[in-house]
Amino acid sequence: MKHRWTATATLCFFLFMPLHAQASTGDVSSIIETFVLGQFPQSSAHYWVITETQWHGDEMVVDLHTIVTERQLAEPKLSHFLLLIVAGELKAIQMVPLDPGTECRPEKDT
Repeated sequence: MKHRWTATATLCFFLFMPLHAQASTGDVSSIIETFVLGQFPQSSAHYWVITETQWHGDEMVVDLHTIVTERQLAEPKLSHFLLLIVAGELKAIQMVPLDPGTECRPEKDT
């Protein structure tokens, strides 16, 4: 059992090391969690998945999917966003349509 714990801890360290090594731009998970809670204040449950990140100096673009269950809806709602994080602060949000052929709305500055 101890060997399994050590192997799991080592794997987690190496999986999360790149994000931790670049933590100078702020705590990305806290920024995302704050965004999701503000975007969906009526949610009863939520989780999010980062599908891709791109770094450009102190700027980070996060490709994010959210799955949210709102109190009045039984089915979870899937959303797709691009977030621009600059120097540890959320600076812009772009909601990306999930339906093919749908036009994107103008980005929203925070």
